[in-house]
Amino acid sequence: MVRHDTFTISRHLDVPPGEVFTAFADTTIRRRWFRLPGHAASYEHDFRVGGGETARSTYTGLDTAPERLEYRSRYIDILGVRRIVYNYEAIIDDQLRWTSLVTVQLDAETHGTRLHWTEQAAFVRYTGDGGTDLAHLRGATVLRLNGLDAALQPRPPRRPPVDVRTGLRD
Repeated sequence: MVRHDTFTISRHLDVPPGEVFTAFADTTIRRRWFRLPGHAASYEHDFRVGGGETARSTYTGLDTAPERLEYRSRYIDILGVRRIVYNYEAIIDDQLRWTSLVTVQLDAETHGTRLHWTEQAAFVRYTGDGGTDLAHLRGATVLRLNGLDAALQPRPPRRPPVDVRTGLRD
């Protein structure tokens, strides 16, 4: 049996839609907020219709065996700085766990952008009745959007290092 779930998360971001769009399109900025958990991660990103992203990592949880994680996406529709539609697959230890269709809509608001993230997931393998997996996906999406928001914040200037002999900054 396949379990389905659809959810929408909306939030205000303090930058214009063009900057939010760039955080999806620009690989350097994207790496600041889109990452797989674990170590030995690798990423390939091609932001265009028909392009996509592949990410792999190895995750070891507390008292669990290492898991090989893989994420594969394909961009279906990109409408300027207003909309991104893509699908992705989540694969754990070479087994497809779920696939999703995601629509990201960016609407200009006073002092920023209203982002609407709608995800339609189909869990083909799940734990128990699937309720934990659905909650995990929703929670992980909230965390990912928190990372997006943080990546969009101005970065503080780097402070010069403290000289260990004098305790003063250069």
